[in-house]
Amino acid sequence: MGIKKISLIVTTAIVIFVSCKKEIFIENGSGLEDWTTETHSNDVAPNYGVVFNQNKVNKIHLVFTAEEWSAMQADLADVTGGSGGGPGGPGGTFSDQTPLYFAADFYFNGIQWYNVGVRYKGNSSLRANSGKLPLRFQFDEFEDDYPEIRNQRFYGFKELSMSSNFNDKSLMREKSACDVFRNFGVPAVRTAFYEIYIDKGTGTYQYYGVYTMCEVVFDTFLTNYFGSESGNCYKPDGDGAKFSTSGFDLEDFEKKTNKTTGRSDIQAMYNALHASTRTSNPTAWKAGLEATFDVDGFLKYLAANNTLQNWDTYGIMTHNYYLYNDPNMGKLRWIVWDNNEAFQSGNGRKSPIPFAMNTTTTDWPLINFLINNSDYEATYKAYVKSFANSSFATSRMSGIFSVQQSLLTTSAVNEQTGYTYLSGIGSFNSAVSDLISHNSSRVAAANVYAP
Repeated sequence: MGIKKISLIVTTAIVIFVSCKKEIFIENGSGLEDWTTETHSNDVAPNYGVVFNQNKVNKIHLVFTAEEWSAMQADLADVTGGSGGGPGGPGGTFSDQTPLYFAADFYFNGIQWYNVGVRYKGNSSLRANSGKLPLRFQFDEFEDDYPEIRNQRFYGFKELSMSSNFNDKSLMREKSACDVFRNFGVPAVRTAFYEIYIDKGTGTYQYYGVYTMCEVVFDTFLTNYFGSESGNCYKPDGDGAKFSTSGFDLEDFEKKTNKTTGRSDIQAMYNALHASTRTSNPTAWKAGLEATFDVDGFLKYLAANNTLQNWDTYGIMTHNYYLYNDPNMGKLRWIVWDNNEAFQSGNGRKSPIPFAMNTTTTDWPLINFLINNSDYEATYKAYVKSFANSSFATSRMSGIFSVQQSLLTTSAVNEQTGYTYLSGIGSFNSAVSDLISHNSSRVAAANVYAP
């Protein structure tokens, strides 16, 4: 590939004396040949044009030592019970631990980033009988070990998430869903297509196929989308994430910002949702709920999600969303996350939520309580109609799918056995045709539900 690993040589050091203790301070990027302010420092704004280029499939090359790669696979086996990452899975039992980061040199457009933290991420996707597993990058994870990379960034980004497009023969469901949500005004991260190549310490690269790079919510997204990252950001998971009276637990709302403060805003939203005025005084109930939660934004999300269809969401699963207490609005707002199961009528075990949402019980009160309020139902229906005939219109989506098909064809042809969910280029083309047909059928169904 014309890319080689470059050894790190620290050539500049500044000696500081503090309280009679000798400390060595190494200047950021000292001795690192490719380090520049624009590409590596945290002194620049995130460069979305480079990192989330929409007009090409970018490429990332990762170089591990044999020891780091072996340790990373051993850690994966600990997390998945030996079920992930190739022949032998699925099976086993997940532990509660998050996979560890391991150091790799990272190359993009011939430029090197040094000792970048790389780990596996995901849940069911880590059980895949495939080497193509989702990844997470943290560019300054090992700054304590390598002080010359302190505050290392990738064009202003500290962290990035790489979806493996798990079980997606079209390779584009994750990206397309995020893009269409954003177009409709629903908070969703930016995305881009990438090819990933990995040298496992052998001196040769293995092509891992097409990934979807996703912006990390609590890194750059909050400021970019909401204009501020000072509010509380939560990643809910577990029974508490239902907001039901059964199993509600504030500890199920993992804090991603302001980690030392409490969760009073979540409790206030829960209290407002379950207030007795819901049945005795609906007007007062609505006012109380809307003071703590962006209800209108959530109804807009439900309309889009139920139209495009995604079973791996709230109402069926207790994860795959974030909540952010937007300082500009003064209330919690819904952020969609993890859309690789979108644009499907089900997976054989799970079915998406129907338009009427009449199968969703009080165990999922954010849906059940809202859809049973006539005012909110009317707003939701209006959003279904608007979404189906604007952001999700067949003329718009068929064009998007076709452009992405052209963009991805060469990458899809090159995917390799053991590192792909495709069964040849025919399966890719067929999956894209299925997306176009699904879009058309869902628009027709939306116009029946909300004429």
